[in-house]
Amino acid sequence: MKKMTVKQRKWLLTLHLLFSAVMLGTAVIFLFLSITAAVTEDEGVFRACYSIMHMLSEKTVRVSTIATLVTGIMLSVWTPWGLFKYYWIIVKEILTLLLVILGPVGMYFWTLQAVQYVSEPGMQGILSPEFTVNNVQLWTGIILQIVSLAGLFIISVFKPWGARRDKARLHVKK
Repeated sequence: MKKMTVKQRKWLLTLHLLFSAVMLGTAVIFLFLSITAAVTEDEGVFRACYSIMHMLSEKTVRVSTIATLVTGIMLSVWTPWGLFKYYWIIVKEILTLLLVILGPVGMYFWTLQAVQYVSEPGMQGILSPEFTVNNVQLWTGIILQIVSLAGLFIISVFKPWGARRDKARLHVKK
């Protein structure tokens, strides 16, 4: 397979970074909306926070996660980095799998549940133990997303672990 030109690689890397930034920005927005919902006494603001989170999880989280995943795979395959040549890339792939589960799947489900609880007449839904459990899961997901995304950015910059030692190459050298 033909490798990318420098200009093509830079454009693909730019797209990858932009989609990654959208993922991180959305996770931070989820955090701010969760904090707002936790401290407000205004029923409308409370409901709006969960509704906005759900709307973001339906579109922005899905698109940015899928686009980041696809551009990341393309960067690995079409550049000398490869998918499994370096430990830091393998760690990024594992964290990305976690983010795919947390983002498009977890955030969508938890925010959908939250919207249903806060939509009950008289806000009776938030008094249920299920709402509390769902809220803890949502908070945990948000924090794991932010930590994982920050970790991915740090790993991408510092590339802390070297190349894997290919057993086939080791046998050839002996």
